[in-house]
Amino acid sequence: MKDFLKAVGFVLAVVTAMLLIGGYAGFGGRAIGLASDKAFAPREEAVRRETFEQSKAFQDGVISEIRNMQFEYLHADDAHKPLLADVIKHRAAELPYGSLPPDLHLFINQL
Repeated sequence: MKDFLKAVGFVLAVVTAMLLIGGYAGFGGRAIGLASDKAFAPREEAVRRETFEQSKAFQDGVISEIRNMQFEYLHADDAHKPLLADVIKHRAAELPYGSLPPDLHLFINQL
């Protein structure tokens, strides 16, 4: 009976030790993961942003926004036109050269 209790105690001690070591290893893994996120996340985000800016959805959105601003520019009073022209030029600069439709390209060159 004493041997049985010793064996049960030993098994419980081993299981407890394994759980503690596993818990510390998991915590250490999370800490390493957080540290690597801090180091690599800015680079990953920059690549993700660059990929998004090259996407058709982004370019279509910017073109649509410029068309809306063109409408606002054409209907604005003279005091607001220079401000709108600066905003339109700034947004158009976000697109690769040649991706603007010809009518918008002409409009921006006339600003």
